[in-house]
Amino acid sequence: MKNKMYYIWPIVIALALAIGILLGGKLNFNDSPERLFTTNSKKDKLNRLIDYIDYEYVDEVNTDSIVDIAVNNILGKLDPHSVYIPKKEMAEVSENMKGDFVGIGVNFYMYQDTISVIKTVENGPSYNKGIEAGDRILSADGNKLFGKDLASGSVVDQLKGKRGSTVDLEIYRKKEDRTFTVTVKRNTIPLKSVDSYYMLTQDIGYIKVNRFAESTYKEFKTALKDLQKQGATKLTLDLRDNPGGYLGIAEQMADEFLKDGKLILFTKNKKGKVEKAFATDKGSFEDKPVFVLINERSASASEIVAGALQDNDIGTIVGRRSFGKGLVQREMDLGDGSAVRLTISRYYTPTGRSIQRDYKKGNADYYQELMKRYARGEMREADSIKVADSLKYTTPKGKIVYGGGGIIPDEFVPIGDNEQEAILDLDSYGFMSYFIFEHLDKDRSKYNMFTREEFINGFKVDDNLFTDFISYAKKSNVNLDFYKYEISIKRFLKATLADQLFDANAYAKIKSKSDPMLRKVLELTDENFTDKDIENTQSIDN
Repeated sequence: MKNKMYYIWPIVIALALAIGILLGGKLNFNDSPERLFTTNSKKDKLNRLIDYIDYEYVDEVNTDSIVDIAVNNILGKLDPHSVYIPKKEMAEVSENMKGDFVGIGVNFYMYQDTISVIKTVENGPSYNKGIEAGDRILSADGNKLFGKDLASGSVVDQLKGKRGSTVDLEIYRKKEDRTFTVTVKRNTIPLKSVDSYYMLTQDIGYIKVNRFAESTYKEFKTALKDLQKQGATKLTLDLRDNPGGYLGIAEQMADEFLKDGKLILFTKNKKGKVEKAFATDKGSFEDKPVFVLINERSASASEIVAGALQDNDIGTIVGRRSFGKGLVQREMDLGDGSAVRLTISRYYTPTGRSIQRDYKKGNADYYQELMKRYARGEMREADSIKVADSLKYTTPKGKIVYGGGGIIPDEFVPIGDNEQEAILDLDSYGFMSYFIFEHLDKDRSKYNMFTREEFINGFKVDDNLFTDFISYAKKSNVNLDFYKYEISIKRFLKATLADQLFDANAYAKIKSKSDPMLRKVLELTDENFTDKDIENTQSIDN
């Protein structure tokens, strides 16, 4: 075939010299003229390039990595939210959005190069086998799980597996100074998207949602029902730092607050096709006060919920301007285990506004917008938020709202000063959690005297623990005016202790006492509120 091609191509060149020059580089490849001029020529160009590199390039090259780079570069020319998910990341991404995985049910640290259990999932496989906080997992099925060169990914691979399969774990229990082996049967472990829920006051419920996954609405509904049983006639829905997720889940959540027939949102694709989503008669919290907490990291599905309520004159949006993502993606399989999330439409709030930020200057500029907001002062002063009159909309009751760049809250709460935000970062990024683990690892027994409620209402962080934390932080080059923020730091330390000793609800309940946005909610509901209003309320188990 290759020899025949040498006789065919001189004729083609003689008949059309220009075309021949363009195609001359392909003479040594087994190809046909018909294929070159098909409607798939754009696809063929990329396929051929990879083939050329595979078969003809002078050095050995991993073309899989080249393809990944090419796909990322292509998507980078579209919009900031069209992204490529490589095969190696798909399992983790899918688990996160599904809301569960199969494993042994432990939260752990790699502490001093050893897997150390922070706590077990209640009623999960490890919990039922008696594995405790502070235990070290030394091996799984004889495979060593400690050492400086051990990658966290390989640890997870050892502990995960098929549902119903078993794994033999070698455990070292420090407090008893003994090693033993236990066989654990893997099972489905939930990845909760409702972080916590409890009664903020005697009549205000609180629910914190961290993302919109497949399981989110079910978790939310369970929490809401429990809170209503506890007497909640008002609700605080915390969507701060929630990056979004499934559009349909956001619609279901918004439906809980909107009357039958109310518009939740509508989408429009490149062909101009409009699809509208309306509330049904299934809502269980209609005509009741609801406060939605948002900040600059609340995006996508979080903004859908906030926008749907704001545009329908339902509830109060509290916090700071949200991220500003008004694009809808669909995940599409690429056939090799990888996938692409491609933007397929834009969504609009019920008044018709798009809250998508401009991305014409490229992805780098797009993601630097939050820093620009900070520099403009809008994180501290509501009057510094830039709005365009051309993007002004009016709700049915006459409230003015704006499109272009996020949801602007009805009630503004400024960001804290630099050191206050640094304390929040120490908490959210796990620094305090790691310190508390080390503290508990020395002696957990002194906390055995406390019940959960006794700890929440009666335990106080003493000066010894506070000064220990200061020393620990300084060793890690953390420089703060610790004594200026002593009350706040002690509260965060207490909350982190509660998380590791008890549960996430205890953690959230304690931390709420220093939360400016929750204080704003209380101010809006009761002009005469005091700290006692949140000190004396009852929390519930998840």
